[in-house]
Amino acid sequence: MLFLYNLVVSLAFFFLKFVALFSPKIKLFVEGRKNVFAVLEKKIKPSDKTIWFHSASLGEYEQGLPVIEKIKEKYPSHKIVVTFFSPSGYEVRKNNTVADVTIYLPLDTKRNARQFLKLVHPEFAFFIKYEFWLNYLKELETSKTPTYLISGIFRDNQMFFKWYGGFYRKALKAFTYFFVQNESSKQKIEAIGFNNVVVSGDTRFDRVNAILSRDNSLDFIENFKNNKPTIVIGSSWPKDEALLIEYINQAEEDIKFIIAPHNIKGDQIEDLKSKIKKPVILFSEKENKDLSSYSVFIIDTIGLLTKIYSYGTIAYVGGGFGNPGIHNILEPATFGLPILIGPNYDNFAEAITLVKLGGCISISNFETLKQNLDLLLSDESLFKEKSNICKSYIQNNKGATECIMKIISK
Repeated sequence: MLFLYNLVVSLAFFFLKFVALFSPKIKLFVEGRKNVFAVLEKKIKPSDKTIWFHSASLGEYEQGLPVIEKIKEKYPSHKIVVTFFSPSGYEVRKNNTVADVTIYLPLDTKRNARQFLKLVHPEFAFFIKYEFWLNYLKELETSKTPTYLISGIFRDNQMFFKWYGGFYRKALKAFTYFFVQNESSKQKIEAIGFNNVVVSGDTRFDRVNAILSRDNSLDFIENFKNNKPTIVIGSSWPKDEALLIEYINQAEEDIKFIIAPHNIKGDQIEDLKSKIKKPVILFSEKENKDLSSYSVFIIDTIGLLTKIYSYGTIAYVGGGFGNPGIHNILEPATFGLPILIGPNYDNFAEAITLVKLGGCISISNFETLKQNLDLLLSDESLFKEKSNICKSYIQNNKGATECIMKIISK
């Protein structure tokens, strides 16, 4: 089976090189891996001490960041190496300040894994949430490198729990500890013979909780808000926007809307803007404008949404009308915003819990969107109840980073 796995990985790379001729994203995926080993040779000396963190994409990087920061504090003389699998993670965080080296992870072939680990020679290795690359794990086990899984999630549909998944189960022997998010994951991994499992919780709660102690001020958002109720629409997709535009166009004049779409391509932004009947301005147009005179602010740039949530009254988080589902609801929750989402959230434990608790509301059509937004804007006691639920949820679930650090520091 491992032979078949290696064959599939090799064939996939040749296929991706062809697809890259037509897809800008896949082109980044392929081109970004061409000089990885040259970069490592340049930036890491054989005498350097290093610690390696791998994340699939941006969400996993953000999830692992509290641990990366604590490890950097504990081992200041070590170089931190961060790898990404996806361009959507690497391209956004390639200039981060926490890592000494940030690169794409070479595809998981035997040769790449051996060369990568020879050049990086990590003292510790961390995989964030998932991404179990068999050749890398085999080399880490062979070299007896302490290896940890952070904020892991295990589900029945994963290869480890199938009758034919023996070669995947064997790869898990590389891990020194599995730090998992919940008791269900612990039970699943113990059922296949692993006892080095700790329910640490989800480090994302530590990540979003830390946001509260940072400077989240944005003068231009404050000017736009002008002390009026503000609905922040984060990471929206066209199916979300179709319902929200209808609501915006009918809303009372004293309600403000900030839209931070998932896709900020010029033609899609212009299409969104053209459908809004109220005074609307783009972030790229804001200079020398009286922002308080506009009702809708479209953020056609990236990196501001977290701070923008701090100015919100209510949040709508997009993605819930598509696949795989909603985007990050923990950031608005940490600021105490009641949250609305679409119906597709079954794969997101935090959304399932917050919906059950009542801090998050799932809507399925315009009528349920309007009903719930109108209630939250008009019923102060209901608003406060849902706001407090969201705040408490974050506070009650923080601490995963501390748990992880205590164990790996023994």
